[in-house]
Amino acid sequence: MRPARGGRCTGHCHTNPMPKRPTAPADPSAVPIVAIVGPTASGKTALSLDLAEALGGEIVNTDAMQVYRGMDIGTAKLPLAERRGIPHHLLDTLQVRDPATVAEFQGWARTAIAALRARGATPVLVGGSALYTRAILDRFEFPGTDPAVRARLEAELGEVGSAALHARLRTLDPQAAERIEVENGRRVVRALEVIEITGEPFSANLPVQEYADPHTVQLGVTIDRDVLEERIALRVRAMFDDGLVAEVERLLAEGLAEGRTAALAIGYRQATAVLAGEMSVDEAIDRTVVATRQFARRQMAWWRNDPRITWLGYDDPDRVAKALAVVRAVAAG
Repeated sequence: MRPARGGRCTGHCHTNPMPKRPTAPADPSAVPIVAIVGPTASGKTALSLDLAEALGGEIVNTDAMQVYRGMDIGTAKLPLAERRGIPHHLLDTLQVRDPATVAEFQGWARTAIAALRARGATPVLVGGSALYTRAILDRFEFPGTDPAVRARLEAELGEVGSAALHARLRTLDPQAAERIEVENGRRVVRALEVIEITGEPFSANLPVQEYADPHTVQLGVTIDRDVLEERIALRVRAMFDDGLVAEVERLLAEGLAEGRTAALAIGYRQATAVLAGEMSVDEAIDRTVVATRQFARRQMAWWRNDPRITWLGYDDPDRVAKALAVVRAVAAG
């Protein structure tokens, strides 16, 4: 296949042949839904590609930040030429100014999953946003909203800051506070809003461990903590070396600072501070490493108590074969 204009491979050139097109099944609901979970930098992406190739599947992104166009380096978004010709969904669909809620992402992902299964393609979900993955896979109806309560809490956020509201959340719902970053004012406000309008802890409204579709498989990637922390440090350093600050400078011109979701991304906040003269690059790297390690621990807090996950070692040479055996067992009923 001829490369795209300008000589850049689109992902389907001779080095990345097109995957075999699946046949539409008689019963789309029998096509399994596969989700790869685990901490950031553990090797989920490589496993997702291997499984998608073996199953004739396509990738569905479940990372809250990779949905934004231009947020490439800091989100570790897989370059097009490295996708092995496998279609990827929910990547690069929003501008950085656009907000994106978990409820919206749930709808987008479930629509993509249904379309893939109708064609006989196995959806392989991968991404680092644990809440988003659970909201997609599990039975979960989102609590309503109250515009007046939301407006009051957002005004308070602007006056006293996220840390003060997070302290209140920790008093009202310690479990929710443990899972929400102090800096994530948008999610802190949402948690407090739900508590106020439902009279229940926000954590009581999180997804229950019950799949929305029984033909669902979760495969987790395990990795030693010391190894993971070193990989995170190397990844963060590489991001800054590869031009994260320049990427953020470009995105600021496109409205990153006004983005209620995108502006919260780890690494992007720190790079923004570098551009504002508030910290050095080395300090930004150190802070991003710390924040990413904390994020990885929060990710595992979501998954470690889920007995439905089949865990595979990041360096297990047989992990693909083991994963396929689990998927095929579920598909067989």
